[in-house]
Amino acid sequence: MNLASVENIVFGYNHLPSLNGVSFEIESGEFVGITGQNGASKTTMIKLLLGLLKPWEGNISVSKTNVRGETLTIGYVPQQIASFNAGFPSTVLELVRSGRFKKGKWFKRLNSLDVKIVENALKMVGMWEFRHHKIGSLSGGQKQKICIARTLASEPDLLVLDEPTTGMDASSRKAFYEFLSHQVKEHGRTVIMVTHNQDEVDPFLTKTLQLERGEHGGWKCLVLNSCSGLYGLEV
Repeated sequence: MNLASVENIVFGYNHLPSLNGVSFEIESGEFVGITGQNGASKTTMIKLLLGLLKPWEGNISVSKTNVRGETLTIGYVPQQIASFNAGFPSTVLELVRSGRFKKGKWFKRLNSLDVKIVENALKMVGMWEFRHHKIGSLSGGQKQKICIARTLASEPDLLVLDEPTTGMDASSRKAFYEFLSHQVKEHGRTVIMVTHNQDEVDPFLTKTLQLERGEHGGWKCLVLNSCSGLYGLEV
């Protein structure tokens, strides 16, 4: 099932295009990596895809439903989202548990499955041992990890992560990629992830969107399969 289509997008800042002629498609059940040099507008591209920015030219369409015909749910974790101050009253566990509450059901009682999903989400980001800590007492990197855990606990159909492994060591990154791959293969979720660790994550990806500088300015998108074979190039 086609989940998202981006056709000949042009977008930029200060009257200059930073993305120029970008096209790609995302299918349901893919694990997609977005790579490129620093300044290659990777974050800009996912903001356009999510409707947080509007393109100057081109078309973007995202399915309103998942493969089961239900409303598509999207989880998005931007870079450096965590800004809780020292007085924030919630504990880590309370915040991540809130990811299990659906719209209109804020006061439901969590069942054993909910509890296990929350535990797994915190363990995947290495924060289970901090579950009873106040969020305001954590470091910036730790706050970022629990924001990721909360999004994972919500089990979205489409999970969009902007450099989520910043601050993780190599073994933690590998475990995190394995977890995301399991979500794709066993649970049919779709993952889009901006990353600088292409060599590490490449074995887990089904598609890579690699931003390269275009001949006439701006960044263009090379669409690569998991074996690094070029099959789409906007020229």
